[in-house]
Amino acid sequence: MSDAIANHLNDPRITGFVSVTRVEVMADMRSADVYLSIFASNEAGKGKTFAAITHARTRIQSFLAEALESKFCPVLRFYVDEQFRKTLDVMRLIDEVSGERRRNEQAEEPVQEEES
Repeated sequence: MSDAIANHLNDPRITGFVSVTRVEVMADMRSADVYLSIFASNEAGKGKTFAAITHARTRIQSFLAEALESKFCPVLRFYVDEQFRKTLDVMRLIDEVSGERRRNEQAEEPVQEEES
């Protein structure tokens, strides 16, 4: 699916980087929820990219059907994976707190004078 999005969709609305973060296939194989992480320069670009991918749903399903060689190809439903963004935000906050803690520890260290 990632290959179909990255290499077979020639839509100028797709900007930035798109990653399939997870796919949840229903037990009957008739449908699948596809979660995407979209890195674009701004929210408008992210929205346009998502719109282009959802618009190309049937084309992506065709590529998937060829790859699966199965009797059924699930109907795809796309979602923006906000959990991935939240994880990145938490990691950024941890880095900030760690940096602040290091700076505070360095400021508290006594200055050692050199003996002559």
